Amino acid sequence: MSEAKNKKAGADKVTAAQIRWLERGEREPGGKLPLFDGSGRKVSDRTVRSCIDKGWAEPWFNNPLKPDWIICKLTDSGRAILEHHKKK
Repeated sequence: MSEAKNKKAGADKVTAAQIRWLERGEREPGGKLPLFDGSGRKVSDRTVRSCIDKGWAEPWFNNPLKPDWIICKLTDSGRAILEHHKKK
């Protein structure tokens, strides 16, 4: 993939749901990302997986009680996308 296409697939494609989820990791120890939103609803698997695919979040550890829940933390790339978004 060319550098221009790679850039376009990154910062330009961040959604409001992704930003909201990633921002919550900035306030948590170790960058832990929440399983639930501010209203108590489970964060969309689509949001979680897309952030992992883009390198903005990474799986942190397995939850033995709920193995289908992916516990993630914010990555350096995730922090960078948040900084980029704040500058807009």
